[in-house]
Amino acid sequence: MDTNIDFKNIWKQQTSNKPDLKELLGKLKKFKNENLRKIIIINALLIATSLGIAFIWYRYQPQLITTKTGIILVILAMIIFLFAYNKMFMVFYKIDNTQSNSEYLQSLYTVKNKQKFMQTTMLNTYFIILFLGICLYMYEYASRMTFTSAVIAYAATFSWIAINWFYIRPKTIKKQEAKIDGLINKFEEINKQLKDL
Repeated sequence: MDTNIDFKNIWKQQTSNKPDLKELLGKLKKFKNENLRKIIIINALLIATSLGIAFIWYRYQPQLITTKTGIILVILAMIIFLFAYNKMFMVFYKIDNTQSNSEYLQSLYTVKNKQKFMQTTMLNTYFIILFLGICLYMYEYASRMTFTSAVIAYAATFSWIAINWFYIRPKTIKKQEAKIDGLINKFEEINKQLKDL
């Protein structure tokens, strides 16, 4: 059986228990546009942050090598993350309403695999490099503070990183997985029903 069939025409012929195809394609389009917009926003934020950090280096001229290394690591973490994240752009961009059911499914599987890679390997790499960079960057300024102030500064920074790692990151991953799994399940259901015709 040809799995690359145009299911839109066949779907119109079915009458019982069919999901609303127009609504499903609308959800897919919304999912695509949301993710493209998110890629653009994350690029703008991380590039602006990197430029801001570079300006701090230029303006305040840190003395210690640890501070300079910290700044380089923080910017490097953002560049590495963006390099990997921007590969998602073409994956989302290629999803359009001219695809067949198997092409929709293949596109969604590709998105899911790439999201998994971003959520694990790339996000872990990003957080580790960012964490090391921030620790090194703070050392010069913390060394000029009183011991109590330095402890408070590091504790506040570690708390912020911990909240992002243990609360925001898992919540975001769960939300992303629920959206992609919901779409995949609907298209798999359509695919299965078409095979049963």
